[in-house]
Amino acid sequence: MKNRIEEIRKARGIRQEELAKMLGVSRQTVSSLENGRYNPSISLAFKVARCFGMTIEEVFIYEEEQGR
Repeated sequence: MKNRIEEIRKARGIRQEELAKMLGVSRQTVSSLENGRYNPSISLAFKVARCFGMTIEEVFIYEEEQGR
């Protein structure tokens, strides 16, 4: 699943450490989310979206599997 976390975070002048603190996760988790190495739980996805004042769909891009 792709996301716009890094783009939105940088546009708002928020550091990874600051976002991590707001979400109650580690900076490494934020980094992994931004780099697509970690798919968040639905709960964390909602927290991220709420933190930015956006919907989940505005932050996360769902890509259906090919061949289905």
